[in-house]
Amino acid sequence: MGISIKPLKIVSLSVLALALVACGDQAEDTPKSENSSTSEVSTGEEASGTRTLTDALGNKVEIPANPQRVLASYLEDPLLALGVTPIAQWSVKEGTSIQRYLQDYLKDVDVINHDLPFEEVQSFEPDLIIMDSPSMVEGGKYGQYSAIAPTYVIGAELNNDWREELKEVGKIFAMEDKAEEVIANYETKAGEAKAQLEEKVGKKSAAAIWLVGGSFFVVNQELSSGDVLYNDLGFEVPAVVEEISASAENNWNAVSLEKLVELDADYLFLVNSDGSESATLSDALWQSIPAVKAGNLYEFGPDKSWLYTGAIANEQIIDDILESVAK
Repeated sequence: MGISIKPLKIVSLSVLALALVACGDQAEDTPKSENSSTSEVSTGEEASGTRTLTDALGNKVEIPANPQRVLASYLEDPLLALGVTPIAQWSVKEGTSIQRYLQDYLKDVDVINHDLPFEEVQSFEPDLIIMDSPSMVEGGKYGQYSAIAPTYVIGAELNNDWREELKEVGKIFAMEDKAEEVIANYETKAGEAKAQLEEKVGKKSAAAIWLVGGSFFVVNQELSSGDVLYNDLGFEVPAVVEEISASAENNWNAVSLEKLVELDADYLFLVNSDGSESATLSDALWQSIPAVKAGNLYEFGPDKSWLYTGAIANEQIIDDILESVAK
């Protein structure tokens, strides 16, 4: 079983509110092309300030000049990285689950249900709606949303590269240069952090695991916080992570406690959604995991950004890692 959620597919209602905060993209049948939007600006549009872009579904969308009331559920990270604050933020169960790592930016922003009910969308009076995947507008929903406001579908592969998603959002707001600047700043931060880690601790291995509903999930080496650990910061990939990632397409994939005992990582980063009441962490098998035995376990709550991806999420992950192992 793997978990790759965006915004709603989950195996158990008992862990719905917790699992829905996982970062990842739902598998889609419609891939996003490399150049999924094009600008077709007419003379009249230049005068009015609007631009016509073609989205991933081939819809020609008239983007308003300087939109002020943007609704882009589960795209808050790229929006905020570009300095755009949405009029409502993604949530589950009327705000029970939200992207807590973004609350410094969104604390005064109203919540909207993840499935974007038409009446609720209409009540926010958006002047632009951005959808991150075709599944969000299937079954005739696109026409209903576009009747409320211009609706642009970014499109999705199985898992979007956050850099490409940021560039795509940048196109919508004619902020391509800003998107490139955000990416460049991130690359600089990641490069400096990698050098600092190598100087402080040398070449080490690490893994990120998630405990939710009494079950463990290990991060994919190419996705979510695994991308940060291995591709951006240069940690070595433990054999268990490599083995599971080889046959997995999800951001987080189920792993047994017995398998975790084989996880020979120097550092273990645990996202604990079960809190201190979890009996699992007192289990003798858990205590025998090499990194746990060595005292190299670093624990974070679900309010942190480890379950997500994006410029803001990944910078926060880097800060957590530096504070943990490179003090």
